[in-house]
Amino acid sequence: MRGFAEYEQYDALGLADLVRRKEVTPSELLEAAIERVEARNPAVNAVVMKLYDYGKKAIAESLPDGPFRGVPLLMKDLTSPVAGVRMTRGSKFFADTPPSPADSEHVKRLKRAGLVIFGRTNTCELGLSLTCEPQLHGPTRNPWNVAHISGGSSGGAAAAVAARMLPIAHASDGFGSIRAPAACCGLVGLKPTRSRNTFAPFAGEGLGGVSTEHAVSLTVRDSAALLDATRGPGPGDPYVAPAPVEPYLKEVGANPGELRIAWTTRAPNDARIEPECLRLLAETVELCADLGHHVEERDPEIDGAAVVPTFLTLASANTVVNLASHPAAGRPAREAEVERITWLTAKMGEKISAPDYVRATQTAHRLGRQMAAFHSEWDVLLTPGLASPAVKLGWLDMMMDDVDEYWRRVFAFSPFTVWFNLTGQPGLMLPLGQSSGGLPLAVQLVAPYGGEATLFRLGAQLEAARPWFGRKPALAS
Repeated sequence: MRGFAEYEQYDALGLADLVRRKEVTPSELLEAAIERVEARNPAVNAVVMKLYDYGKKAIAESLPDGPFRGVPLLMKDLTSPVAGVRMTRGSKFFADTPPSPADSEHVKRLKRAGLVIFGRTNTCELGLSLTCEPQLHGPTRNPWNVAHISGGSSGGAAAAVAARMLPIAHASDGFGSIRAPAACCGLVGLKPTRSRNTFAPFAGEGLGGVSTEHAVSLTVRDSAALLDATRGPGPGDPYVAPAPVEPYLKEVGANPGELRIAWTTRAPNDARIEPECLRLLAETVELCADLGHHVEERDPEIDGAAVVPTFLTLASANTVVNLASHPAAGRPAREAEVERITWLTAKMGEKISAPDYVRATQTAHRLGRQMAAFHSEWDVLLTPGLASPAVKLGWLDMMMDDVDEYWRRVFAFSPFTVWFNLTGQPGLMLPLGQSSGGLPLAVQLVAPYGGEATLFRLGAQLEAARPWFGRKPALAS
């Protein structure tokens, strides 16, 4: 690569520090990122909207002096209105959506942090998959093995960061859509506490309260610093997360003390977990004990059988609403205008009654109470990241006719993530291992509602003990 050749040796905070010390300029960082997108994106199809001039204009107009000043950023093509920029939501039906008239509050905060938006990343249609294979833009491929998925729905973001096009990218998570791509691509992926980041001014909550925005990153500290920059309520938010005691970045490297860590291999839907994923969990349990924590196997006492149907009730009903949300079409999508699973999921939603939906929200809250009781004894719950390494492209096919089989596959592949979307707890995916085939493997750390500080302390400790920054796919070499 020409230009700033050392670009990939730094995380986002590291790049920002170089800018602060005037060792590199924001324009040089943007050109380094663009060069890597142009060279590597054809192999993985992560970036589906190039906004290079948008980024150059932001730099020319002077960037705010935020913690990430000058660092390039890619925005997911979902849940993130950017003024003057189109958002297709991975759907042919929404491909002609007019550009947004304004930034969301979240995007405003990203810009105030000094980040330079220069493109959008691929997502599945309406975020309804754990892979990115939309008919509109085509499949995003895993940089570690291009025959495999990069995860979803933030798979474009994860593939871009794993391919070292940039060190951090915007993402969102409604049933594992930050954490599953992070696990597939060997990255840090935090789903923050419900309402930690605002959806203002365009929505009060996402997907009935199960969805939130944040990022995938190369390091724990980048995730912490970004959450410091974006957290907090927006005007009119219906509810807010408890404020942290200290900035999250201060928790990175702080002594976590002797934590009470429970671990489980039992998924709420009793999905089978592949041996390599169980091996990494066992290694992480041993590592936590070596680091001085109290670790025991404990299965939370929750109504596990309710997790999948509760999510599907919320998701399918919201899909009906989403298909009628084109700002200019004046009508809902027709069957031929969306992918098969999107249509069939909406058909499921049309059969849900108002009392069914209310009961689903009550069940989600009951699960939250059950987990709160569990966390009265345990600081952290440790689970496998996924049930297997990243599966091959085509297995989670949103054009299949059997909607029940489709969703069965989704929750067989990622049985531990949606659990915490329903309860609203923060979950942190850490890329602590690799499979025998060379694909990344991860574990998930879960804290009580509002407990990101604990995750950052333990996550940083595990990162120091078993670092992953130096690992990268051959595609990025």
